[in-house]
Amino acid sequence: MPHPTTGTAHWDEVPEKYNIALDVSTRHSPEALSMIWRDDAGATRRVTWRWMRARAARFGTFFRDRGVRPGDRVALVLPASPDTAAAVLGALRIGAVVVMAGTLWGEEALAFRLDDSAPALTLTTPERLAAFEASGTGHLIALTPRLLDGVPEECEPEVTRADDPAVIYYTSGTSGPPKGVVHAHRWLPGHNEFTVCHQLRPGELFHGAGDWAWSLAKLLGPWRHGAVPFVFHQPGRFDPVALFEAMAAEGVGNMLLNPTMLRRLRAVLPEAGKQIPLRPRRAYSSSEPLPADLARWFTEQFHVPLYDYYGLTESYPMIGVLPGTTAPSGSMGRALPGWQVAVLDDRDRPVPPGTPGQICLRARTNPQYPLGYWNRPADTRAVFEGEWFRTGDTATQDDRGNFYFLGRSDDVIISSGYRIGPYDLEAVLDTHPAVAESAVVGDPDPDRGQIVHAFIVLADGHRPSPRLTASIQEHVRTVHSRFAYPRRVDYVDALPRSTTHKIQRAALRAGR
Repeated sequence: MPHPTTGTAHWDEVPEKYNIALDVSTRHSPEALSMIWRDDAGATRRVTWRWMRARAARFGTFFRDRGVRPGDRVALVLPASPDTAAAVLGALRIGAVVVMAGTLWGEEALAFRLDDSAPALTLTTPERLAAFEASGTGHLIALTPRLLDGVPEECEPEVTRADDPAVIYYTSGTSGPPKGVVHAHRWLPGHNEFTVCHQLRPGELFHGAGDWAWSLAKLLGPWRHGAVPFVFHQPGRFDPVALFEAMAAEGVGNMLLNPTMLRRLRAVLPEAGKQIPLRPRRAYSSSEPLPADLARWFTEQFHVPLYDYYGLTESYPMIGVLPGTTAPSGSMGRALPGWQVAVLDDRDRPVPPGTPGQICLRARTNPQYPLGYWNRPADTRAVFEGEWFRTGDTATQDDRGNFYFLGRSDDVIISSGYRIGPYDLEAVLDTHPAVAESAVVGDPDPDRGQIVHAFIVLADGHRPSPRLTASIQEHVRTVHSRFAYPRRVDYVDALPRSTTHKIQRAALRAGR
């Protein structure tokens, strides 16, 4: 039977008093690079630590002067940029809790997250400000070039404990409304993938795919290990060729990618390695299962292995493939050093090799373990305070400890690396005037991994039509997010339900 533990506890010792902002910002000389930011038009900013520290201190003073106190939430509805990074450090420096809310979310999805977290202050773009004001969201400030003019650089840091809350991320809303996962300051030292997987070197450029709303580790982790985040800004449609050309031009040597972007790159540029002179030292993939043929293609093109690792909002990555090792075909690797992971049945008992069960993490065994869900004490007790944290993902494990991902037990859809909860999405679909009720499932897709497939019961007086489908899709883009709209829509007379009136998604998947 597979043993639930692997390796030794590869964690830095975390002192009782610890602050993420002070940790990452005091490790670098003033003239060292803190970030390279580039957009798809070729504009580039190279930001030093002298600038980043001064800007972060100004943000801290700015927040404090506007009434933000330790433990208060500061919501950042901003794209990844040097100013956003400085705002993160400024908020953490004064003991505030950062709520990252990505710009891809629609108005209602953002409003829910802001209402739930109740930030003392929300910093957003000028374009977003008007929409937020119309919705009645609280203390709003637009990030403009002159926002911090006249604000002093002196900002006395708050003394925080390692167990004090630092960051809130929101789940995908798979079995109910999205929940805010609260991570403490000790969360950052728990991200040991930057040492055991990426093996970052001082001064090395690192690119982490995806929005900071899903993980600030791809910003703060490299900083903690002396590396330099490379941020590529594409405000329009994602262009994988532009990203890879930019990484090659800047000499990015270490990266975290996802299968969707690689599938798109392969589709438009099958021999990408001949046209893009990118030669990374280390490359990993996450967010969705990595097909073996895609990993082989990447290695053939860029002459470096593409490794895989796995995790989720509550804790990641807990499983992966270490550099210089291999995993059997179809496996996502073993438990990473220091992570105690097992495949268990419904009664928290280990299952025999090859038997499906749920991936579980032994609770409170690493610094990254969450404090709980924001303002949900009952859910916190049920999910985090037992012996094991149950991920909701189904897998098998072989007798050598390799994990094989089978799927989600809670019906989450993973499209283009984004985790999409059906409950949250259906709630938005049902607000369209033509929709009486809806259900969504994920359909396999060679490009995105999965696409959203919506089954819709129409309200009286409405008939199916291409125009109506386009209207429903645009409604989701506007209200929920640009990445979660249903690319396939079927109109049905009724939804299959259980005796307790729950939607039977398995029946929808079987009948599609």
